[in-house]
This record gives sequence, C-alpha cells and structure tokens, in this order.
Amino acid sequence: MKGRVIKTTGSWYEVKVGEKLIKARLRGKFKQDNLKLTNPIAVGDYVMLANEKNQPTAVISEILPRDNYIIRKSTRKQHFSHILASNIDQAYLMVTVRSPRTSLGFIDRFLVSTESFRIPSTILINKVETLTKQKDLEFKEELHDIYAPLGYPVVELSALHDQDLLAKFKPGLAGKTTLLAGHSGVGKSTLLNRLIPNATQATQEVSKFSSKGVHTTTFAEMFPFGEDGYFIDTPGIKEFGILDIEDYELSHYFVELRKYLGQCKYNNCKHINEPGCKVLEVLEQGYIHPYRYENYLKILSEEDSHR
Repeated sequence: MKGRVIKTTGSWYEVKVGEKLIKARLRGKFKQDNLKLTNPIAVGDYVMLANEKNQPTAVISEILPRDNYIIRKSTRKQHFSHILASNIDQAYLMVTVRSPRTSLGFIDRFLVSTESFRIPSTILINKVETLTKQKDLEFKEELHDIYAPLGYPVVELSALHDQDLLAKFKPGLAGKTTLLAGHSGVGKSTLLNRLIPNATQATQEVSKFSSKGVHTTTFAEMFPFGEDGYFIDTPGIKEFGILDIEDYELSHYFVELRKYLGQCKYNNCKHINEPGCKVLEVLEQGYIHPYRYENYLKILSEEDSHR
C-alpha cells in the first residue's frame, strides 16, 4: 500500500491511505542519501506499507523519493539534521515584530533552505494589532522593503482578531501542501485553528519573563484543507541552522545575488573582497540590501568555521 505520512509521534507514524488512517512503525534503518537525520521519516513523505499479521497496524517498508524538503541542523545532536517536512508546494514563515521578535538572520536562513529547492515562500507578519511603538512599526515596514522586492510576498495579519482570514488565505492554499513555520509563540497554531477549526492545536501565551514562545506543538502534523490541500504545522523553531553548503553555492540561494552570478571576474568568487566582483559592485550601487548581504557573510563564515 502507498500512503502519505500526516503525523509523526516519535516511533509511530500516522499514514493516510486513501481515506483511511493507519498507524505504522518503521522497521530497520533506511539510508537517507548520506544525510544524518534525527527523523528518518518526515511529515509529507510518501511511503509503502505492509500490514502486520493479525494487527491493525502496519510497517513502513519503503520511503519513496522526495521531491523536496525543508531541513535544518539538529539542535540536539551535533552533525545531525532534522527534516521539518517534505514534498511541499509552498512555505509560509510566520514572524512577529515583538514578543517574540523574529530576527532578519532567522528569516534569511529559512529562505536559504526553501531556495535550495526553489520552494515559493511567503512571510506572514502576525500580531500587527499590538504594534504601537515607532521602532516596531519601522521594523515591520523594513520587512516589506527588504523581502517584497525579492519576490517574497509579505502579508500582515492578526491571527487572533482578523475576521476575513479564510477569505485571505483560501485561494492561495487550495490544492497545495503548505508548510507553516516560525518561532514558538508567533501564532502558528492560532492561525491554523482559525483556518481549520477541527485542527484544535494547543495554544499558549508567550512567556512574560523571557518574551519567548512556549512550545505547544510538539510534533509536525499535516491537516487537510479544502479539496486536495494540506497545511503542515511544525513545532516552534528557536534557531535555524542550515546544512553545510559550499561557498560557491550559497549565493545561488540569495535571489538578489543569483541574478549576477557568472558576471564576476573570477569563477570561484565568494563576493567578499575579490577584485572584479559584480556582486560587490551592485551592492555599492544600492541594488542589494545591506542587511541581506550582511547575513550572507554571516552564513558564509559559519559554514567555513564548521569545515
């Protein structure tokens, strides 16, 4: 039987086969394209199942090839990675300006991961109704100024109070598998409960002591949305460590740098201080946002230090 993994709970998986949900487990170990993974199977994976004798459960016998996946470095095991979800059509990164504040570095690391598979991504700015301070309003506008020109739609919303959420999101979600990611406390579960009432994801207020989110979603889960659509809710991410990327590859995953590749004097240009670098030239002319370039250098230096 072929099915799709819609929920992972440690050693057990819920797999949708047609209209049925089957509880399945993994037998043995699977080789994962030289990836060291904390989760060999991810939500969104297509798998082959074999029934267990005299049991209502099944065994996963094969993981079918993935079209794409969102992956990050594991925060628990060094040199291991964790797949957030696979076989997705688009990604929504939910961010907040305060309580908790999402950094530009976090956003850019996430976008590097989606760009590696050319997964269309949208930035959702939640809790906009709470913004009153000038510096917060300026940061919100900065998100528009930085990311909208790069082709990343920036959408403002109040997951708690907006009355037209379904009308706002339904057209873009129809028939697609959409990943929803972000820090704990940004309101992912609140949005999901508003869009899919039977999702009943637990929600919790942001800690007033730390101004950081409290984890409420503990496992990734995929929820049906409309006809043939799915929404994947993921546990809150504190950090987004990207996988080892070769120096020359990183610029491919920054869309504003990618358009100038091949125009530098040297083929192996890292766009740091090399003579005849086209990227540095257009940066000086103001065609590349300095914050984005700064984050490019930070990721580059991190990758160098891990080698």
